[in-house]
Amino acid sequence: MKSLMFLTIFSLGFLLVSQGFAQESGFRIGDEASGFTLPGVDGKQVSLDAIGEKGALVIFSCNTCPYVVAYEDRMIALHNTYAPLGYPVIAINSNDEKVSPGDSFDQMKKRAKEKKFPFPYVYDKSQDVIKAYGGTRTPHVYLLNKENGKYVVKYIGAIDNNHQDAAAVTERYVENAMRDVLGNKKVAVETTKAIGCTVKWSKK
Repeated sequence: MKSLMFLTIFSLGFLLVSQGFAQESGFRIGDEASGFTLPGVDGKQVSLDAIGEKGALVIFSCNTCPYVVAYEDRMIALHNTYAPLGYPVIAINSNDEKVSPGDSFDQMKKRAKEKKFPFPYVYDKSQDVIKAYGGTRTPHVYLLNKENGKYVVKYIGAIDNNHQDAAAVTERYVENAMRDVLGNKKVAVETTKAIGCTVKWSKK
């Protein structure tokens, strides 16, 4: 009985440690972010190196999360503002389609067409990219700045401080970070808590 209890406690402790480690994994501010090439809804392969002229706003996104839906127009606005300056939005859906059928590649194509996304919307079916970056929510933003040929992480977190009402936003985290990057200044607020839906991880 004692052996069973010890094994249970040990297993629980290991699980908590493992979960804690998983939540703490991924890129940090100042790290070099890895490149990727993923299939886009337009039928083309999208490469960070090919389109991130000066950097990129990598946003882990999806079709089904209400937080993402609330932010889609703001994501479009971010792309329209910063893509001409060399920092396009790249939206990545990493949700497993078996766990969340509404996030299948076909459904991605439909959503992109409905919203007329001006930015690349790509599918991380293997979930390798989101694991490398350490994304845990949708939406989850990584602002990358190209420095000496490397994509350096300058900001991680939320788009702003009010997902429900764009008109009531008082802190525009991504825009402020972009302002600092474009001004060659240290980003004042480098990390915030990403608020949104959990990633739908593969169960295999």
